[in-house]
Amino acid sequence: MGLVLDATATLARVLERPDPTEKPHARELLVRFERDDAMVPAHWPFEVANGLLVAERRSLLELAKSTLFPSKVDELRIEVDPRPFREVQAAILPLARSYGLTTNNAGYLELAIRTGRDVATFDRRLSEAARAAGVKVFGDPV
Repeated sequence: MGLVLDATATLARVLERPDPTEKPHARELLVRFERDDAMVPAHWPFEVANGLLVAERRSLLELAKSTLFPSKVDELRIEVDPRPFREVQAAILPLARSYGLTTNNAGYLELAIRTGRDVATFDRRLSEAARAAGVKVFGDPV
């Protein structure tokens, strides 16, 4: 079964992880997506685009790499969750409140809970919330 992919995990394809302990996890994630599919909430493209822009502004990513990144993402088998906003909002607000998450991160958690997929993230708060909710986090020991 595939993963729920968040923006931090997506951006690991183009940005080196600053924490050396995360680098092997990022490489493993890249290998995983050569064979598996991913699912993302509807806000994911905006988060990824914002991450690219922030990296450019901080001189962590050259404009040329940022411009080519969408073609790299297109190589992945990613399905955007088609749920209507009304349903998504009703599901994510309670999760955001319960786990102290942003609504963006609650969107990833809700999708993982609903689909039974593991979540792939480098966001510590989302990882902790996922574990607390009984969702496996990619990279955790089995």
